[in-house]
Amino acid sequence: MKPLRTLVVDDEPLARERLSRLLKEAECEVVGELGDGVSLLHWLKDPEPVDVIFLDIQMPGLSGMEVLAEVPDGPPVVFVTAFSSYAVRAFELAAVDYLLKPVFEDRLEKCLQRLRDRLVRPLSPSELKTLLPPPVRFPIRAGDGEIYMELDLVTHFELENDRVWACRGQNRYLTRWAALAEVEQAFPEDGLLRIQRHLLLRPKMVKGIRPASVGRIKVMVAPKVELLVSRAMTPRAKECIRAGAP
Repeated sequence: MKPLRTLVVDDEPLARERLSRLLKEAECEVVGELGDGVSLLHWLKDPEPVDVIFLDIQMPGLSGMEVLAEVPDGPPVVFVTAFSSYAVRAFELAAVDYLLKPVFEDRLEKCLQRLRDRLVRPLSPSELKTLLPPPVRFPIRAGDGEIYMELDLVTHFELENDRVWACRGQNRYLTRWAALAEVEQAFPEDGLLRIQRHLLLRPKMVKGIRPASVGRIKVMVAPKVELLVSRAMTPRAKECIRAGAP
C-alpha cells in the first residue's frame, strides 16, 4: 500500500517532532513540518502533493485554519488540539477527524485508517470558516458601564498608575485590569510580548522596526506610533516579529 503523504503544522516544536516521529513509525511519509500559519501560507503557494495536513488548531498569529479557510482546493485536514471543546466542534462535521494532545499511537492508527478508507474528505472554505473560533473580546470602561472590544484591534497594552489601557495605535481605552500579568493570563495563546515593564506588545500588529539606542529597537504599530523595546527584550522581539512577517 502506498504510504500516506503528510504535512505537520504545529507551533510547539516538541509536539510537532513527536507527531512526525509517530507518523514515520506508522510508515507514513512526512513531506514537511511547519511552525505557524504564515509558513503554511507560503507552502500553499507551491505545495507538494499531500494526502492530509495535521493541523494544530490554536497557534499564535495567523492560524493555520484561517489560512486553509481561504484555500478553495485544499487537502483533507486532521485537527490536532489540546482543547477537547475544539475537537468536539470540529467532529460535528462527519468528514473531519481530530487528535487530542498528547497524541498516542492507537488513536493515530485509527485516524490513519480513516484516511486510507477515504472517510476524511477535504473541507470547503465555508465549512472551515464555521470552525473558526469567534473573535476574542474583552470589556473596556464606558462611563458607568462597559463595552466590548475585539482583541484583534489592539496593538498593545500599557500600564499606568495601576491601570491597564488597551491601545489601538494612538487611541487608548481603559480596561478592568490592574496589571499586565492579568492580560497575559487572559490571552495565553495570542503571543503577547512584554517589551517594557509597562508595555505589552502584540507582535503581529508590528508594521516596522528601526534601530534606537545601542542594542535597542523601536517598533511601529501605527502611523506616528512607535514603542521602544528594552535592551533585554530586543532579540526576542526581533525573533517574534520576523516569525510573523509575510
